[in-house]
Amino acid sequence: MKRALEGIRILDLSRMLPGPYCSMMLGDLGAEVIKVEDTKTGDPTRHAPLRIGEESARFLQVNRNKKSISIDLKAPEGRDIFLKLCLTADVVLEQFRPGVVARLGLDYSAVSALNPRIIYCSLTGYGQDGPHKERGGHDLNYIALAGVLGLTADDRGKPVIPGVQIADLAGGMAAAIAILASLIARQGTGRGQFIDVSMFDVVLSMLPVPAASEFAGSPIGVGGRYILTGEYPFYNVYETKDGKYMTIGALEPKFWSNFCNAVGREEMTARQFDSGPGRERLFDEVRAIFKSRTQEEWVEFMREVDACCEPVLSMAEAFRHEQTHAREMIRPMEQPGCGSIDQLGFAYKMSGAPPAITAPVPSLGENTDQILTELGFSQSERNKLFEAGVVRAPE
Repeated sequence: MKRALEGIRILDLSRMLPGPYCSMMLGDLGAEVIKVEDTKTGDPTRHAPLRIGEESARFLQVNRNKKSISIDLKAPEGRDIFLKLCLTADVVLEQFRPGVVARLGLDYSAVSALNPRIIYCSLTGYGQDGPHKERGGHDLNYIALAGVLGLTADDRGKPVIPGVQIADLAGGMAAAIAILASLIARQGTGRGQFIDVSMFDVVLSMLPVPAASEFAGSPIGVGGRYILTGEYPFYNVYETKDGKYMTIGALEPKFWSNFCNAVGREEMTARQFDSGPGRERLFDEVRAIFKSRTQEEWVEFMREVDACCEPVLSMAEAFRHEQTHAREMIRPMEQPGCGSIDQLGFAYKMSGAPPAITAPVPSLGENTDQILTELGFSQSERNKLFEAGVVRAPE
């Protein structure tokens, strides 16, 4: 079955998590993704701790369905190789700080002058302009500056680091959406375009609910609560008898009513939105209710109750869950040197052109010789490039 992006070639200069996550999603959809890495160490995540065989477990999770070419882009010959590749490509994805690709002579103006159809996506922390454009940063910094971290606090009001990299992953998803939209736009115009994706911008754009409070004159301070972060008892996390946790998300009155009726406390139904001391008393009552059963007992008790009540699972428990397996969200992949390894599945299902895992994670420079051959370099020319260190052969 033909996949949606077959025939699309993407040159991926990114590294670590945001860009590789983006290009992996596009590779899952059938795009040919060529990971362009330096000749010394390649993507730093290749060397991240926790190994499966000889490979970094983290690197393996975001680099399937790709090829790898290892080029010294600072060498004039390396720059020329990359520009030749751009003539064959549809998309360039890069993740350097603003100005880096311009100094290399590989920015959008240089590439689009050779290939006007190129779609060039720059994925950065703070974007291509503004006072923060050249500042270094990581996920924690972006969500802090965007106000998200201030909304994620413990009972003392201290901000808590989320368990997933919100800005990195959402930034990669936003970049993928923008690239797909640009590919569609190009069908009508015949021309590519430049895409500026800021992870800071992406996180800010993910705040419609708390922003509504701010714009309506009810600001939420750092460590403050609102309806979806535990302001009320009906949308919260509670400890169980065995020291584990359950969630209740009974936002709509019907779900709250179902919960109250199920636990034999129908009189609590009308108190859903109590404020002040009444709300605190309701909190105490709901805490006591959840402490009356173990997590396993609650799961069984709530099985047939439509009240948006689910357990807080460990990652191992989540990966074993029946829903996870029914949705094929853990998939095996054969990886040279590692055997069969587990991969996270696809966030979406498609009936006509579904995503698929068709190629394992490449070793550094694994496809260098093949790609140079496709570009028309003779054996002697390739040998000279390898000997000069302009490109690197796989180990």
